[in-house]
Amino acid sequence: MSRRIPLKRVAQIRYGLGQPPPLSDDGIPILRATNIARGKITENSLLRAKVEDLPLERAPLLQEGEILVVRSGAYTGDSARITREWAGSAPGYDLRVTPQTIDSRYLAYALLGTSVQDQINLASSRAAQPHLNAEELGEMQLWVPPLGDQQRIANFLDAETARIDHVLERRARQILLLDGACVSRAYDAVRGGSVQGVRKESGLSWLGTVPDSWRVAAVSHLFEVELGKMLNQERARGSHLRPYLRCANVQWDEIETADLLEMDFPPDEQPRYRLRKGDLMVCEGGSWPGRAAIWGGEIAEIYYQKALHRIRPRGGDLTRWLYYCLLVAEKMRVFAVQGNSSTITHLTLEQLRPQRFPFPEIDTQRRIVMELDQAAEKDRALRQKLLKQQELLAERRQALITAAVTGQFDVTTCSCPPAA
Repeated sequence: MSRRIPLKRVAQIRYGLGQPPPLSDDGIPILRATNIARGKITENSLLRAKVEDLPLERAPLLQEGEILVVRSGAYTGDSARITREWAGSAPGYDLRVTPQTIDSRYLAYALLGTSVQDQINLASSRAAQPHLNAEELGEMQLWVPPLGDQQRIANFLDAETARIDHVLERRARQILLLDGACVSRAYDAVRGGSVQGVRKESGLSWLGTVPDSWRVAAVSHLFEVELGKMLNQERARGSHLRPYLRCANVQWDEIETADLLEMDFPPDEQPRYRLRKGDLMVCEGGSWPGRAAIWGGEIAEIYYQKALHRIRPRGGDLTRWLYYCLLVAEKMRVFAVQGNSSTITHLTLEQLRPQRFPFPEIDTQRRIVMELDQAAEKDRALRQKLLKQQELLAERRQALITAAVTGQFDVTTCSCPPAA
């Protein structure tokens, strides 16, 4: 007989307890909230900590078959079933089940279902920051069929979600290949790979040779490069509040204006910080130094913050050409290498102004940019289709799990073989 019962009836909820992880000179791999995604464990950006870095009781050894539930932060309520031994980080709850009562695979799917997720979202949103305490987690109501039916449902979902995940992975791979092709095309263009005739050394180790007639010049020789206005608490108020761009608004080849903030720009400062259509905006810091896009003039009056560089041509050279040069340089980690660091945190004014790039005649810039833009538009349309397919597949996956773990359709006669 199927019934709805609280989670605490079928699982022991533990936090920061249990057998400590084994000692290792190389460090202990620690699962964090960012390693939990769609019920799976990813090893992207996996943290390795030495024993002396953390109290062992806060990183218990998680055994195969247990379930880790994120207890706080942006990923609150995400969960995944442990398929091999891991050490768990402090933000997680460890669920240990009784095999005679509930199948751990079924429970892992039940926690991902919309019914339980809605309960978790409601409980975790009561605090100022997303947080789920053990008592609230224990009260989450689950639909629990007989053990044999649980196993058949788990077998069915293992097979069906594996098919969907396989297609999702293929789409993600196609997007990566599409992005890589875009960078490769831009690299060939900015070095004049298709131009016939005599070539010369560019003097740039990452670029190689360029056509003999092309200039190789510093950004500051051909463009004005300026930083925006420093933001502080007082400047967020005033009688001349105006919208401004910050790093978060500048994505690759796109400027988002849905969440603009305002700052005080008095009349004597407005000429300096006001943007014009065609200005190239480059992130100085933030999560992606060097990321760039051109302001298209969607808003008549707008300004920019100090974390952004504003680049404007002194003559006829195209900011769009420079955009493609910056795209190639950033993707080839030119700025990171010059910063002598694997993770550069800033692309300062002093670093950007002397950067040297190749510049053909303006007519050639215009022709090559037009060709790159046309190809980029086709790539953008294909990328949107692939992203839409990913979205629909993820919705299908979620709907399938929810229906199966709430008894909305009968999978008890399913002949799916047990997952390997």
